[in-house]
Amino acid sequence: MLAVDDDPQVLASISRDLRSRYAGEYRIMRASSGEQALEILAELALRARPVALVLSDQRMPGMSGVQLLTRAREHARDAKFLLLTAYADTDAAIAAINEVGLDYYLQKPWDPPEDRLFPVIDDLLGDWRRDHPEDTGDVKVVGHRWSRASHELKTFLSRNHVQYQWLELERDEEAQRLAGLAGAGLADLPLVLVPDAEPLRAPSILALAEALGLRTRAEQPLYDVCIVGAGPAGLAAAVYAASEGLRVVVVEKEAPGGQAGQSASIQNYLGFPKGLSGADLAHRATAQAARFGAEMLLARDVVSLEARGPVRAVRFAGSEDIEARAVVVASGVSYRRLQAPGLEEWTGRGVFYGSSASEASQCRGDDVYIVGAANSAGQAALNFARYAKRVVMLVRGGRLEDSMSMYLVDQIQATDNIEVRLGASVVAARGTNHLEAITIATGEDPPQEAETSWLFVYIGAAPRTDWLGDAVVRDSRGFIVTGTDLIASNRTAWPLARAPYALESSVPGVFAAGDVRLDSMKRVASAVGEGAMTVYLVHRYLASM
Repeated sequence: MLAVDDDPQVLASISRDLRSRYAGEYRIMRASSGEQALEILAELALRARPVALVLSDQRMPGMSGVQLLTRAREHARDAKFLLLTAYADTDAAIAAINEVGLDYYLQKPWDPPEDRLFPVIDDLLGDWRRDHPEDTGDVKVVGHRWSRASHELKTFLSRNHVQYQWLELERDEEAQRLAGLAGAGLADLPLVLVPDAEPLRAPSILALAEALGLRTRAEQPLYDVCIVGAGPAGLAAAVYAASEGLRVVVVEKEAPGGQAGQSASIQNYLGFPKGLSGADLAHRATAQAARFGAEMLLARDVVSLEARGPVRAVRFAGSEDIEARAVVVASGVSYRRLQAPGLEEWTGRGVFYGSSASEASQCRGDDVYIVGAANSAGQAALNFARYAKRVVMLVRGGRLEDSMSMYLVDQIQATDNIEVRLGASVVAARGTNHLEAITIATGEDPPQEAETSWLFVYIGAAPRTDWLGDAVVRDSRGFIVTGTDLIASNRTAWPLARAPYALESSVPGVFAAGDVRLDSMKRVASAVGEGAMTVYLVHRYLASM
């Protein structure tokens, strides 16, 4: 709420009355001139703070109350306007109702406020709240629709359950106004407006996480176990380790849930007969781990692992690291890149690897193409089919059943706007400032071009293990070798007299769980089981030390 009056005594009086009644719900600000009021409103707009009420005196030098309110509408479009007038200003106030959308005018003096001022403001604020039931100053993101950086940033926000408002520069006048207000050029986009903070210009994910108050730095010098990755395996390990009294820290580059966290519906997870979304599963597990005291660090990219005597150090980009007595590698896998001319150029601008459940609504009424035939591709197809005009699945193999659970196959076949093309692959892509068409090859038929702005890829699995270095034995594809497979390997010598534990890597005290491990089942339930099992093995390892 902003009060404006050039008389210091009147301004102090109205501010005092407003604070006495509304300070519990609203921040009360004041300005001694129209110019100062406009500066405050512009700053509030850039700090993503909604303005519910502007209360201004009419008779001010330099800029009258009506003139102020006329310009204030540029920065506080939905605010309620209340004008304080003298008897002689009644005509100007009545004219302002039509000219600037004045909501109410009140003649001075307003004493007693309980009878004359507060009932008027209560009615105005009630109307404002009904029109803005959830307007609590959410994050605002200003950017281009087909910007890779904007897409990555929005994905981070949605997967971490941060409410935000997307303002598209090409289509939204408010986006253009805010960009102009901030003096933001193309190099500054995406522009992120965080409540009560300076605007962020093309921020890194780490800078955004810190501005949002998400935890990005460890609180302790040494942990019992550091878990790298917060997918189902990592979250299960965190829950069981923390619940058993171990000091636990989880490091996650993107968001809790891993690939499973992006699934719109997991229908074969034990105990949920109606299924649940990956985001819901991740949210529940994260809250459960936090309840037992596990720390969760977000937006941190792990770049190396070091053995420092009995301690294992996980190093971040830069000079920071975390030390722990044991490490669980649950960093999961990423989708393999599709190799075809033009695809790399349009990645993040029409070509996407994986997707969050919330992205489907952006494709409303469009044709969406999906490459892949595993469960993740099937779940995505069903989710996109709720919004898209048509969903086309491009499957390299001859049968969908060979790589996808039967319950998903049945649902896909029963969905009218999903088309499955077998023996099909994408061989090229083209566009101007974003993806506009792909070329599809099917068998021996001549390749055909299909117009689309949306291609989602769900193929293969590339384990996120490059950061581990040569000390941790991996197979030719990068999956971590553990337990008896490690003993059978001729590529290393196990350094201890005892045999490695079942999920232990070639570095004692470093365990692997979930999709990142060689010959894992690649299912959510098995990842959760392995995550829990690592805690049992960590206890044995710590006891042996």
